[in-house]
Amino acid sequence: MEKAVVLLSGGLDSATTLAIACNRGYECHAFSVDYGQRHRSELEAAKKLARSLGASDHKTIHVDLSAFGGSALVDKFSPVPTGGTDTGIPVTYVPARNTIMLSLALAWAEVLKSRDIFIGVNAVDYSGYPDCRPEYIAAFEQMANLATKAAIEGARLRIHAPLMEMSKAQIIRQGVVLGLDYSLTVSCYQADEAGRACGVCDSCRIRRAGFESADVPDVTRYRSWVRL
Repeated sequence: MEKAVVLLSGGLDSATTLAIACNRGYECHAFSVDYGQRHRSELEAAKKLARSLGASDHKTIHVDLSAFGGSALVDKFSPVPTGGTDTGIPVTYVPARNTIMLSLALAWAEVLKSRDIFIGVNAVDYSGYPDCRPEYIAAFEQMANLATKAAIEGARLRIHAPLMEMSKAQIIRQGVVLGLDYSLTVSCYQADEAGRACGVCDSCRIRRAGFESADVPDVTRYRSWVRL
C-alpha cells in the first residue's frame, strides 16, 4: 500500500479529499496546520475526521501566521466579510498559506518515503485565492521535484488535487458516495468553539449553496440564531 500525506483542515473540501485518497487505496497520513486561525474548532474537526475516515495517523504542526497578520482569518481585529462573495482576492486570503502547508507536507512525505501529497484546492468555487489554481499546483510540484533528495534519487513526487475542476455540489455528492459524514466538518470562517457556523460568511454561503445545488440535506451545525 502506497503512503500519501493528505492536508486536512477540518473543512468540507479537505475531508472529501481524504475520503478520496483512502478510497484510492492509499495509506493516508493526515496533516493539519495550526496557523493561528480564528476558527480553531476546525482543528478539532480534523481530529475527528482523521479517525472517522481511517487515516493511519494524524499530525498537527504549529506555525503561527498571526504573527504576520495580513488576513481576516488570523487577525481578530479584522472583520470577516458577511455581505456575500465578491470579485477579487478577499481579505480572508492568508498570505502564502498553501505554500507553507504544502512545504511542510512535502517534508513529512519525504521522511515517510511517500511520493504522493493530496490537497483539497478547487478552481471552481475557490473564492479568488491565487494559491488554489491549477498552475500553482503544477508549479509547486515542479519545484518539489527539483528540491528534494527523494526526487533527485528518482522518487518523483506527485501533488494530487482531485477537487480542482469540481463544483461544490459535485464535491458534496462525491463525499456522500464515499460515506463521508459532513456534520463532522467545520468550514465557517468564524465558527464558535463548538464548531457551529455563522451562516453568513463567504465560506458558509458557498457551502450552503453547494448542499442546495447537490440536493443533499445540509447537515451543517449552525448557531441557534442563524436563519436560513
